[in-house]
Amino acid sequence: MLNNDSIVALATPSGAGAIAIIRISGEEAISIGNAVFQSIKGKDLTKQKSHTLHLGHIVDQNKTLDEVLVSIFKGPNSYTGENTIEISCHGSTYIQQQIIQLLLRKGCRMADPGEFTLRAFLNGKLDLSQAEAVADLISSDNEASHQIAMQQMRGGFSNEIAKLREELLNFASLIELELDFAEEDVEFADRSQFHELLNRIELVLKRLIDSFAVGNVIKNGIPVAIVGEPNVGKSTLLNALLNEERAIVSHIAGTTRDTIEDELVIGGIGFRFIDTAGIRETEDHVESIGIRKTFEKIEQAQVVIYLLDSSLQSADGSLQMNQIEIEKIKNQFPLKPLLVVGNKSDLLSEKEAGNLKSEISNLNLISAKQNIGVDQLKNQLLSFVNTGALRNNETIITNTRHYDSLLKALDEIQKVKFGLETNLSSDLMALDIREALYHFGLITGQVTNDELLGNIFANFCIGK
Repeated sequence: MLNNDSIVALATPSGAGAIAIIRISGEEAISIGNAVFQSIKGKDLTKQKSHTLHLGHIVDQNKTLDEVLVSIFKGPNSYTGENTIEISCHGSTYIQQQIIQLLLRKGCRMADPGEFTLRAFLNGKLDLSQAEAVADLISSDNEASHQIAMQQMRGGFSNEIAKLREELLNFASLIELELDFAEEDVEFADRSQFHELLNRIELVLKRLIDSFAVGNVIKNGIPVAIVGEPNVGKSTLLNALLNEERAIVSHIAGTTRDTIEDELVIGGIGFRFIDTAGIRETEDHVESIGIRKTFEKIEQAQVVIYLLDSSLQSADGSLQMNQIEIEKIKNQFPLKPLLVVGNKSDLLSEKEAGNLKSEISNLNLISAKQNIGVDQLKNQLLSFVNTGALRNNETIITNTRHYDSLLKALDEIQKVKFGLETNLSSDLMALDIREALYHFGLITGQVTNDELLGNIFANFCIGK
């Protein structure tokens, strides 16, 4: 799958900017760059040291395209493990296209998505989980997802898996050796040590698998549904949380007939707030569709905020109706954290506020319009996220492919453990060990195929 031809792509975002970087990688990368570059000091790029910068011009025959800086990285001491140059030019889209077209005429090929990182993997500069972390790092949009991607790219996860795989491989070799001496009925693998290793591997795998629940929501943002009766201030609360006029606010009940979503970073964690249509009995066909969508969004959410108008709770039946709706959500979604929030608290006396809190347990009183209690609400949302693993720099799984392989590896380890405890024959136990090693290898790329690599790197941006 590894091509030795030279590839080229824009490494910075497309469009005009102050500067742009055009990257070339391949065996002939430096000589191709040298063919279009004229140094202001007459340097020959092919004779320069690695990791050096050179000022000059990109020239197409007698036409100067731009004044540039060229960076040289000689393989294997480069990102891809191959000869690589990066041309820093001015950020005009015209200049970018002219230089790239010139390089294509000189023998380069346009890089496929993720091909630079694919070459880094194939040349042993990164393992597969680290390569995937590159894409996660590029797409990270908050502190937590950035921290997880950096930890994985530095090899935290793959080192942990590689160590377990090596220890298991050592025992597998001894088990396989026993098969060669089956007639002598000898044991080379210490069964008590092997059992201890299996217990340790099982604990590590379970911890990593459990971390996916946290890692997945951190990577993709934690969805929070804001629900409640019409006109209680759901859209006002969304605007207050985002600190901008994102949703239409009106005194007319049922203004929000569709869900509105926006994202906010709180304490380095991304939250995706969903403002939903008001929950009430209605004969309006369009509004009823919005209400149905509300319950769909509750199903998808990790956290639910039930908002009520605290100034109306003394009205006939209003308190009881809200209590019924709260219980309905609790019963229908028992595992979802539910925050009950009373809006318009600025309209309450101290006594009324106290009475309302005694009627509804764990009630949070706020005024979205006056921005009272909104910061406390943000802190409470943050408390639902288990950030302890982040603070302790523990490995957190965010990749579905890794999660699937870990589940399958755990299943095989448990089969081996059962076989060991029930004195299963070594040849059958060896089959389960091989399967566990296979799933470990899938994570780090020690076991790959073209289809797997194609699926992974197809999601990368071109130029990385």
